[in-house]
Amino acid sequence: MQTGLRNRVAVIAASSKGIGRAAAFAMAAEGVNLALCARNSDVLEDTAKQIRSDFDVQVYTEPFDVGDDERVRSFIEAAHVQFGRIDICVTNAGGPPAKTFAETTMEEWDRAYELNLRSIVSFAHAVLPHMRRQQWGRLITITSIAAKQPVAELVLSNSVRAGVLGLVRSLATQYGADNITVNNVGPGYTATERVQELAQANALTTGRSVAEYEAQVTKDIPMRRLAQPEEVADAIVWLASERASYITGQTILVDGGVYRGL
Repeated sequence: MQTGLRNRVAVIAASSKGIGRAAAFAMAAEGVNLALCARNSDVLEDTAKQIRSDFDVQVYTEPFDVGDDERVRSFIEAAHVQFGRIDICVTNAGGPPAKTFAETTMEEWDRAYELNLRSIVSFAHAVLPHMRRQQWGRLITITSIAAKQPVAELVLSNSVRAGVLGLVRSLATQYGADNITVNNVGPGYTATERVQELAQANALTTGRSVAEYEAQVTKDIPMRRLAQPEEVADAIVWLASERASYITGQTILVDGGVYRGL
């Protein structure tokens, strides 16, 4: 499938591991130049080094926390200076801790908002003016199936990520005339560190072992297995491509059929 992405420039957040890293490799395989950020500079540089070795693309990196609005904006401007354009922005951040509502603190609520909703606003504020001048752009958020179907241990994520859907719909409406699409990807249970965190949290609250939790999760997935990060990355690349040019304001679930809603 021709994606039309060669020589485009993509910003990908939290791209040193997991789904963000898989998205960076998938974009690079399509000939996309990359601006990558993550908190861990060593792991981020290892990712960039491998991408440069495997693909003939340019990679710009900067380590920081996406909850820092000023750093997000300065990163985007530095990437624009480096490449002269910003075509694609994939927002991403680590999920809030898994716990019951009674266990949450106000500090955790503030941090969940900062990382998983406000950071998207920061990226959108920074990249959309560039995309509007180009009259072409793709803004893709990565959230979770929890945005559509709440997960018992994820009250923080259930609440904050639902706000992302409203933001995606609003931006899609406002920027569609500028040939900019805005979509959300909601991964289901994926083979990343996040599933391990959920398993451990569930073990504490139910007394079940981690292995028992993982077996139950797999049983409840129609595909009977966890997603691989690369499978989520494929959906991200497709939404960024010319083949998805008339799709905007949508949430695409990559969940193996877990979501039961219509």
